Amino acid sequence: MRLLETVRLPADLKSLSREQLRQLAAEIRETIIETLSRTGGHLASNLGTVELTIALHSVWHMPKDKIIWDTGHQAYAHKLLTGRLERFGTLRQYGGISGFLRRDESEYDVWGAGHAGTAISAALGFAKARDLRGSDERVVAVVGDAALTAGMALEALNNAAQAKTDLTVVLNDNEMSIAENVGALATFLSRLRAQPWYQRVEHRAKEMLEGLPGKARVLAKHARGLKHGITHVIAPENTGAIFEEMGFEYIGPLDGHDIDLLIEVFSHAKELKGPVLIHVITVKGKGYEFSEADARKYHGVTPFCIHDGKMEKKTSGETYTQVFADELVRIAEQNPKVVGITAAMPDGTGLAKLQERFPDRYFDVGIAEQHAVTFAAGLAAEGMVPVAAIYSTFMQRAFDQILHDVAIQNLHVVLAMDRGGLVGDDGATHHGVFDLSYLRLIPNVVIMAPKDGEELRAMLRFAVSYNGPIAIRYPRGSVPAIDWGVPESPIELGKGEVLREGDDVAIFAIGSMVATAFAAMKQLEQEGIHATLINARFVKPLDRETILRFAYRVPRFVLVEENAMCGGFGSAILEVLAHEGVTSVQVKHLAIPDEFIEHGSVDILRRLVGLSTEHIVEAARALCGVPRRVPVVFTD
Repeated sequence: MRLLETVRLPADLKSLSREQLRQLAAEIRETIIETLSRTGGHLASNLGTVELTIALHSVWHMPKDKIIWDTGHQAYAHKLLTGRLERFGTLRQYGGISGFLRRDESEYDVWGAGHAGTAISAALGFAKARDLRGSDERVVAVVGDAALTAGMALEALNNAAQAKTDLTVVLNDNEMSIAENVGALATFLSRLRAQPWYQRVEHRAKEMLEGLPGKARVLAKHARGLKHGITHVIAPENTGAIFEEMGFEYIGPLDGHDIDLLIEVFSHAKELKGPVLIHVITVKGKGYEFSEADARKYHGVTPFCIHDGKMEKKTSGETYTQVFADELVRIAEQNPKVVGITAAMPDGTGLAKLQERFPDRYFDVGIAEQHAVTFAAGLAAEGMVPVAAIYSTFMQRAFDQILHDVAIQNLHVVLAMDRGGLVGDDGATHHGVFDLSYLRLIPNVVIMAPKDGEELRAMLRFAVSYNGPIAIRYPRGSVPAIDWGVPESPIELGKGEVLREGDDVAIFAIGSMVATAFAAMKQLEQEGIHATLINARFVKPLDRETILRFAYRVPRFVLVEENAMCGGFGSAILEVLAHEGVTSVQVKHLAIPDEFIEHGSVDILRRLVGLSTEHIVEAARALCGVPRRVPVVFTD
């Protein structure tokens, strides 16, 4: 029996020897690699936190003590040590355990997060609640160095330092977010790592302590006279100056893969009063040669071959991201005012291609979506044409900046929102299903969504030539290769595209749902139901003329969107009908229900929420009074 199989809960770690803990670390790595080779998931980040996780659980006492992870995609080892080994093979699969932490999955998951930068704020809340309650549990926040580029994390550090409460922040420094980190803090941490004393500091510190008499050794480990802990005995006096000036006791940098050292330091730091920051250095991808060599590539993986590291292709053909990236470079070659902005996602958004072609016109601002949008607004105010490429789920973080800094000033900022709609295995924190709703309510903002790759190219060209706030929302995955049966028409502001005309029912679809609606229309034709199909193209402004023209011709509408039911595309059409006093149209609105959607493959989730071809066909049949032919039943 493997040692890992004997660890049911974190308390079991406390009876293990240091040698057994090192063996456990090896088994955890082996389990993560083997499992993710089948399921996919976040590989490199989790391989880098194995020893850190073991040390945290060896010193602190969960669930009484609270360990709060900043984005759960670095906490697979935590899952394995908290009773989820038997279900670990279901990771990120429909009906299985989440790839992130979830409060309703385990009592050891005290905080759930899929967006970076939240842990210190949450931990401070836990700590102050403890103080008000009068209890004595310890609170630890584990944050990556990339999360410190998030304004919220810096706000929390600032607040924590003056909050007069006991709080430990463990800074897991691996020099990476997904790509390499950027900015002044990244440079500062890099300088700390580059200090000539770093490579030997832990060994020298331990030697010094071991050479002291018993009582002196205890004092050296615990006395406040040493100021900042074990390594500060040898570290230069200005080490950690930023954190010290903010009011934190700073300890580090430490080797984040040395279990003995981590347990020693954590045990010491646990006794310190006030805010403490422990700086540990880890290697992203540790223990698997391919991920160590290219942590950027192996940050998030599809199923792969362990022996050669080759990943399965999740999509076939050209993806929307590739289309966007290639077209943006072509546009930038023609228009010197075009610049690209990413929030630490150069590969995921495709902007790495712009960086390669025009490095001076490419900006990575780190995990700082709010700053990215206002930075874009400043560029636009000075005549540039900024294209801010940010995933839909992360654009939520910049809502006020879109409203206050871009829309009110009517500035020409292009918001390129990748991963619009259901994105699959990452679940509720990453589905981009609210953007059509939260953008539609903002005056001046134009919202588009393409039906295929060619339309995305045309929309991007239109957006760059437009003069005002404009958003393009497109999904994850491959562009559909469909013969639509009509020539591609040019993009005109607020004009949709009629793909087929029929007198029985009109199907209005937007973006990713146009291809699904097209398949439904073809099936309905075979059943003798003649459908009009409109590719809306624009959520705002709507093509009111086309909506009303068919409202007076076709008395049945099916509205289809991969967005929240509340306030999105379908709601906009219903508002037009209500405003014009049209009461003769029967309507079926298919959209994401008013709930958070679990993780699972996109196909499964679309069937689950009623956005499959069969659901559209059934909605049209019902409106036309045709008895249901085949029950629409969701099956795994």
